[in-house]
Amino acid sequence: MSVLEMKVPSPGESITEVEIATWLVKDGDYVEKDQPIAEVDSDKATLELPAEQSGVITLKAEEGDVVQVGQVVCLIDMDAAKPSGSAAPAAEAPKQEEAPKAAEPAKQEAPAPQPATQPVAAATQTYATGAPSPAAKKILDEKGMDASQVSGSGRDGRITKSDAELAAVPALGG
Repeated sequence: MSVLEMKVPSPGESITEVEIATWLVKDGDYVEKDQPIAEVDSDKATLELPAEQSGVITLKAEEGDVVQVGQVVCLIDMDAAKPSGSAAPAAEAPKQEEAPKAAEPAKQEAPAPQPATQPVAAATQTYATGAPSPAAKKILDEKGMDASQVSGSGRDGRITKSDAELAAVPALGG
């Protein structure tokens, strides 16, 4: 039986411990290599902890636990067979949780009544709506375009780098 002990990696030079903020998988779930399995908080940042191998996970720390860098936080049974059929979507569920927690309630409520999606979309107007990300702003400046000429597809209508790259330069009228 090949079992991988996953240890907390060092998130930075002077950081010796982190807190398990959120487990993105459940004990006994099948995880894919590089799938985010947990979010850990350090003094300086929140980081995702990816699975080092594919297999069935056994959690060794609880949410809220403060763990030392290098401490074993979970085990991955690499010999476990990947579940087929109905169990496969459960392994993909954590990928939906990669979005920040603030967005989750809107995602869970939106599928129920279709008309409710319109007010939810209008309610997500924030300071970022229509604002370009730094990378998108640079691209728009290079194209000589204003952010108001581009519709954003990012979170809350933010203009992403991709939006800026795909934006067509307006034709000069004469």
